[in-house]
Amino acid sequence: MPGPRSGSDRALRFERLGPLLIVAGALAIWELWARLDAATSLFFPEPSAIAVAAFNLLLGGEITTHAGVTLGRTLAGFGIGGGAGLLIGFAMGAWPRLHAQLDPLVALVHPIPKIAVLPLILVVFGIDEASKVALGALGAFFPMLINTVAAVRHISPTYFEVARSYGAGHVSMFRRVVLPGSLPLVLTGARLSINVALMLVIAGELLVAQRGLGQMLWFSWQTMRIADVYAWLVVTSVIGVALNWGLERFSAWAMPWRDDEGRVVT
Repeated sequence: MPGPRSGSDRALRFERLGPLLIVAGALAIWELWARLDAATSLFFPEPSAIAVAAFNLLLGGEITTHAGVTLGRTLAGFGIGGGAGLLIGFAMGAWPRLHAQLDPLVALVHPIPKIAVLPLILVVFGIDEASKVALGALGAFFPMLINTVAAVRHISPTYFEVARSYGAGHVSMFRRVVLPGSLPLVLTGARLSINVALMLVIAGELLVAQRGLGQMLWFSWQTMRIADVYAWLVVTSVIGVALNWGLERFSAWAMPWRDDEGRVVT
C-alpha cells in the first residue's frame, strides 16, 4: 500500500511535468488545427514549420548574430539605467528631503511612454548603437528606481535605531541594515528593469536598426515570412527567460537566507 511519501512524490512529479504537458498539448492542438485549415496556417503556421524555420536561422548564423546584438544592447542599457536607478533610489530612500524634492519629478516623467521619447533620443544620440542603448537605459531606470526607493523606505525604523545604538556609521548602516533589508525588492526591481530594457531595445530596433531581433522581426513581416516571425518571437522569449533565470540564480546567491519561494530560512 503506497504511503504518504509516494503520494507526495507523485504530486511533486506532476507539479514539475504539469506545465510541460500543458505546453505540449497546446502545441499539438495548434499543429492539428493549422494542418486542417489553410487560412489558419497562413497566419498561425504549424509549430513544426516554426521549428524548421528556427533551425534554419540557427544554421545560417542569423540567430546568434542578431540575438547577440540585442542582448548586448539590453545588458548595456540595463547596466546604465538600472545602475543609475539603483543609486538614486538608495539616496531617495535614505534621505527624506531628497525624496520630497525628486518624487514629484518622478511622478511627472514616469507615466510618459518611453517609446514616445525615441524621436528625442534620435536627435541627441543619432541612429547608431547609442540610441538603442539609451532607450533601453531609459526603460530600465524607472522600475529599478521605484522598487529601490520602496525597498529602503519599508525597512523598519527599529533596525536603524538598534544599529545607531551600537555606534554604526553611514557605511556600516548601509552594509548591515539598508542593503540586506532592501535586497528582495531591489532584485524584483532588477527583473522588471531588465525585461523593460529588452522590450524597448527590440522596439527601437523595429524602427531604426540594421541588426538585432527587432529588425529581423520587421524584415520577416515585410517579406511575409510568417514562420520566421514566430521563430524570432521564440528567440526573444528564450532570451527573456535566460535573463530572468540568471537574476534568480544571482538572487539565490545574494540572499542565502531565503528559499526558492522567498521565505526566510531559519
